[in-house]
Amino acid sequence: MKTITITENEIKTATDAIKWHLKNYGHITSLQAIKLYGATRLADIIYKLKKQGYTIHKTDLEFTTRFNIKTTVAKYLYFKPKPQFEQKLIWG
Repeated sequence: MKTITITENEIKTATDAIKWHLKNYGHITSLQAIKLYGATRLADIIYKLKKQGYTIHKTDLEFTTRFNIKTTVAKYLYFKPKPQFEQKLIWG
């Protein structure tokens, strides 16, 4: 498990923007990623972040569109590792 440490000044890519958002807000939806950061491939970004060791889980949000159609949107939740676990990783 890794901790996201990116700062706003370090954002250079859509992946960086998503990492920053997760660090500061703890969650993001695919709609937020598109609207706020222009990141249209959030699932791919999340997949890559998980492979890098970040703890991110997915849940589905159900809602009704303006055309009265029921649909779901993915919501990704970031869980920061507990400090004691990080210490074990560093010191063994």
